[in-house]
Amino acid sequence: MLLTDTHTHLYYETDEEKQAALFQRCFDLDINRLFLPNVDISSIAKIDDVVKRYPENCFAMMGLHPCDVKEGYDAVLEEIHNSIEGRKIYAIGEIGIDLYWDKTTLGMQQKAFSEQIRWAKELQLPIVIHCREAFDEVFEVLESEKGDDLRGILHCFTGNLEQAERTIELGFYLGIGGVVTYKKAGLDAVLMNVPLEHVVLETDSPYLAPVPFRGKPNESSYLIHIAQRVADIYNISVDEVAEVTTANSIKIFNV
Repeated sequence: MLLTDTHTHLYYETDEEKQAALFQRCFDLDINRLFLPNVDISSIAKIDDVVKRYPENCFAMMGLHPCDVKEGYDAVLEEIHNSIEGRKIYAIGEIGIDLYWDKTTLGMQQKAFSEQIRWAKELQLPIVIHCREAFDEVFEVLESEKGDDLRGILHCFTGNLEQAERTIELGFYLGIGGVVTYKKAGLDAVLMNVPLEHVVLETDSPYLAPVPFRGKPNESSYLIHIAQRVADIYNISVDEVAEVTTANSIKIFNV
């Protein structure tokens, strides 16, 4: 079995001993592929460090998180863009729009999102999208940029079936994480109508821990609980979930 966590911030843990334990718990459960989304300038070096120590298991992204798009974001974007050269990255992310914390920056977030989509197109890379209380706004940008060269993952998908179908129609995969284990989330009803071929697994560690760890810090080893819940929804084995979702991740990231 080979499981893939397509979205984890394991690099937030900077204590080497604690971080090593986090990774070992993953490896013990066959979670051997971990994709690391960038969020700002300071996280670049943290991701570099983790990739250097786990080159066979960790895969970097580059991008500016929408919550970090503020006044002066142009200079930050430029620095992040310049950091791509000389690094091996597998996606532009995480990028997108977040209207949960601050609606006043919507215009800036839209511009930053569009610019980073253009990076991805130029580099022939997928994008990994953060979307919080901004589905319509995100898809307005995606519709304007759509094409064969636009692909990726809608990270932390928690929408309804119509939104899932719209995501898939644009060539994106649904990133399914710990929320799928929450009783009132309603994601099980959505996934019952979506082929597994359009799904990837993620943890968003250290956020959104699945049951039975809800409310506690998340970690990538908890992906096994997400995989088990997805297996239950589709009435298949965890091994089959791992096979299909890892194959999907390989198609997306080309690794």
